Amino acid sequence: MSSKVTLNSHGEPGQEPGSVLDSAQPTAATAPPSGAARQPSNDKMSRESVTVIVTLLVATFVVILNETIMNVALQRLMVDLQVDAPTVQWLSTGFMLTMAVVIPTTGFILQRLSTRAVFLLAMGLFAGGTALAAVAPGFEILLLARVIQAGGTAIMLPLLMTTILTLVPLARRGAVMGNVSIAISVAPAMGPTVSGLILEHFSWRFMFVFVLPIALAALAIGARYLTNVGETEKSRLDFLSVALTVPAFGGLVYGLSQIGGGHGAGGGPGAAALTALAVGVAGLVVFVLRQLRLQKSEAPLLDLRAFNFRMFTVSVLLLVVAMIALFGAVILLPLYLQEIRGLKSLETGLALLPGGLAMGLLGPFIGRLFDKLGPLPLTVTGSSLLVLSLWQFSMLDAGTPVWWIVTLHVVLSLGLALLFTPAFTTGLNPLPPHLYSHGSAIMSTLQQVAGAAGTALLVSIFAVVSAGSGLVAGMSAAFLTATAIAVAAVVLAAMMRKTAGAEAPQGAPTH
Repeated sequence: MSSKVTLNSHGEPGQEPGSVLDSAQPTAATAPPSGAARQPSNDKMSRESVTVIVTLLVATFVVILNETIMNVALQRLMVDLQVDAPTVQWLSTGFMLTMAVVIPTTGFILQRLSTRAVFLLAMGLFAGGTALAAVAPGFEILLLARVIQAGGTAIMLPLLMTTILTLVPLARRGAVMGNVSIAISVAPAMGPTVSGLILEHFSWRFMFVFVLPIALAALAIGARYLTNVGETEKSRLDFLSVALTVPAFGGLVYGLSQIGGGHGAGGGPGAAALTALAVGVAGLVVFVLRQLRLQKSEAPLLDLRAFNFRMFTVSVLLLVVAMIALFGAVILLPLYLQEIRGLKSLETGLALLPGGLAMGLLGPFIGRLFDKLGPLPLTVTGSSLLVLSLWQFSMLDAGTPVWWIVTLHVVLSLGLALLFTPAFTTGLNPLPPHLYSHGSAIMSTLQQVAGAAGTALLVSIFAVVSAGSGLVAGMSAAFLTATAIAVAAVVLAAMMRKTAGAEAPQGAPTH
C-alpha cells in the first residue's frame, strides 16, 4: 500500500530515511492526489493533517467511552428488561465478540476503502447502533444495537493509528501517539463514573441518549472536514479468512470470558467454555496457516509479515502482558471495593477515576519524552511501577484505607502510561507503509484477546481461592499472579530499542 504522504524529517524529497517504497513505481505515485491532506517535508504538520487526527481522536474517545459505560448498568437492565444475569451479560459479551471478529478484518478494510469512507462507515454504524439502543423496546433489539455499535468501534482505533503513521513525521510520532492514550485510557475510566451518574438520575436509555449527540457531531464534522489519507489498494477479499475469524478470535475471546465468569461446577470452567477455547485455538492455527499461504499471492486478510520486524514483535508482547495486568486490575479492583469494602457503583467509579485520568492526561507528556529519550527509560520505569503496584495490591485486606487504594491505582496507571505510548510507537514505527493498517489491526486484535485472557485467569484464581479461603485471600492470590505476569513486562521492557524508521527485512517484499 503506497502512502500519499511522505514523512521526511531530513528534507530529502520523496521518502523518509529508511522507508520502504517500491522502486518500480514512479516518484509521482507517492504524491497526494488533489484534495488529500498534504504533509510538509519537515517536522511540522499541515492544518489539514491536524484536523484529520483531532477528528479521529474525538470519535475514538466517544466509541471507547461507550465500551465501558454498560458495565455498571447490567443490574438495572436485569430488572427493567426482565432477564436473568447470564442473559444480560451478553450485552457485554456480544460487544466483545463482535470486536474480536471485526478487528482482524480492518487491515483489509483500511487498504480497500478511503479514509473518509472508513470513517463514515465506522461512525455511521456506531451512531446508528446508539440510536437503536436508545429506543430499543426489549433485550433482543438492545443486543442487536450493541453488536452494531461494536462493528463501528472495532474499526476506529486501527483507523486512527494508521492515519497517524501516515501523516505524522517520525520525530513527532511519540507526542501525537501520546494523545491516543487519552482515548484508550481516560474514556474507559470515565465510563463507569458517567453511567453511575446517569443511572442515579435517569433511566438506562439516557446512557445512549447522552452519547448519541456527540457521535452525530463527530460524524458531521468528519463528513465535512475529513480528507483522504494514503491510497486505496485493489486487494481481493478472502472470504475463507473472514469466516475463520469467527471461530478463531470469537472462540478464543468467548471461551476465555466464560472461564473468567466461572460458569462450571464449583466456579470452575464449564464444558462450553473449554469447547469454545479448543475451537478458538484450532481456528487460530488454521487462520494463521491460511494467511501465510495468502502472503505468497499478496492477498492476506491480515499480513503477518509485520512480525518480521523485531521491535514490532517485542512491543506486541509487551502490550499483551500490560493488557493482561490492566484488565485484571480493572475487574478485580471493583470486586474488592464493592464485595469487601461495600462501596456503591458510583463510589467505585469515582475511586478509580483519578488513575484513569492520570494515565490519559500524562500521555502527551510521555509521548514528548519518548521523542527525546527513546523507549528504554520509559518502559523499564513503567514496568517496574507495574510490578510494585500489583504487589502492593496483593497485600490489601478488609481494613486498607481507600485513599491508599486510590494512590496505588494512580501508580499502576502511571506505569501503564509509561508502557503504552512507547510500545505503540516503537512497534509501529519500523513498519513500511503497506503494513501500517495490518500492524495496527494485529495490535488491536491481540489487545482484545489479552484482555479476555487476563480477566479469565485472574478472576478464575480469585473465585477458586475465595471459595476455600475467603474473599481477601482470593484477591491476594489473583494480584500475586498478576505481579508474576508483570515481571515478564520488565524483561520485555529492557529489550526495547529506539526505531529509526521503516526497514525491510531480508526477503520481505517492498511496496
